[in-house]
Amino acid sequence: MTEPKKTNETEALGTERIGKLLPRLAFPAITAQLVNLLYNLVDRMYIGHIEGVGKLALTGVGICLPLILLISAFAALAGMGAAPRASIFLGKGEKENAEGTLGNSFTLLLSMSAVLTVTFSVFARPLLLAFGGSENTIGYAMEYMAIYSLGTVFVQLTIGLNPFISAQGFAKKSMLTVCIGAVCNIILDPIFIFGFGMGVKGAALATILSQAISALWILRFLTGKETTLRLRKKHMKPRRELLVPSVLLGLSPFIMQSTESLIAVCFNSSLLKYGGDIAVGSMTILTSVMQFALMPLQGLTQGAQPIISFNFGAGHMGRVKETFRILFTSCLTYSMLLWLCVMFVPEFFVKIFNNDTELVAFASRAIRIYMGATGLFGIQIACQQTFISLGNAKSSLFLALLRKVILLVPLIYILPAFLPGFLGVDKATAVFMAEPVADFLAVTATSILFGIQFKKACGTGENKG
Repeated sequence: MTEPKKTNETEALGTERIGKLLPRLAFPAITAQLVNLLYNLVDRMYIGHIEGVGKLALTGVGICLPLILLISAFAALAGMGAAPRASIFLGKGEKENAEGTLGNSFTLLLSMSAVLTVTFSVFARPLLLAFGGSENTIGYAMEYMAIYSLGTVFVQLTIGLNPFISAQGFAKKSMLTVCIGAVCNIILDPIFIFGFGMGVKGAALATILSQAISALWILRFLTGKETTLRLRKKHMKPRRELLVPSVLLGLSPFIMQSTESLIAVCFNSSLLKYGGDIAVGSMTILTSVMQFALMPLQGLTQGAQPIISFNFGAGHMGRVKETFRILFTSCLTYSMLLWLCVMFVPEFFVKIFNNDTELVAFASRAIRIYMGATGLFGIQIACQQTFISLGNAKSSLFLALLRKVILLVPLIYILPAFLPGFLGVDKATAVFMAEPVADFLAVTATSILFGIQFKKACGTGENKG
């Protein structure tokens, strides 16, 4: 039986003019990231304004962030590495292997969801205490995580499978996945938090219900007639030759996200020691603002990924080079504009989350320090994500480890020990300074490595991942 004719979304990856194609794919991805950011902001705004306990509740939910990021990281392990490989297979004309990659990722996502749900249900309290929970905030953190962990499978499927939609060139469909979940969450949040008087529990319930709706939307699309890659039962049996390379490539985004948990532990424990609950609360705000920096940049790279991967697989290296040039310029321009806004009006970003005078004053000073090198971050993410799009697992993995594990974690502990004596700053300020120092060093190393590896990849036109 002949399959129905597909749309030309995937074919356009190899034929449409880059200057037109990249904005067409990137705009829905950026929109999706901004909408996703909006609902995260709204979620925390509602929590921060719960009468009488808003500040402590916001800090409590912030302590849950490492576990939430870890759940997302495992989804990235399965999806973010496999989707570029599926695009490369499509560029080579190997649709069976592309669909096999999708099916194997689906199986991996279900397996990891079961393990994570049990783990976080049993060990949530000791983990949250390790992540900076105090006697005043652990109750709110436990209330949120007890419900959120039950929806792990929906989070995994939504985050892990959505890249396969954008990898085919269906940017608008991918955007709808995020928008559907975000709109549902924005609607459900006030109903559960204030209407039903559930507080922090209501915020968690609204989130997992919204993710469930998004997951159903994705499954409907990937099993429907419009998709180029179809989720089929015959492809769900694990195949080593498809699963292992995908996981290896996915290690880079996994480390980038999972180490956020490690970073949060290091930051929160150090800040609790040197600055108390207000410093930990400020870190929750700073982390949220940093997401504002990353999400639109991630949208740009998501728009570029299927173009780079497809054309790399097809051997169209001129299109690969042009796509990267536009991506690099766009990412750097955005990150510089964001940096200027943070430097000139830091209070604007802080007051989105809380109006407490003491917290606003502390966080406004800290955010200038913490995001001191954000203007250069466009270089980092454009180069690192291009390595993933090319299937270069080794380089992308090294860069992920360099910034977070090799540089940032040690600096969080080294700088408070030495900077107060040299610069006269307090120890909490020295902790915040670890971020810009690590960013500057990482961007320098990334630029050098990318200049070497990208030239090599374009010269051979072969996947080295």
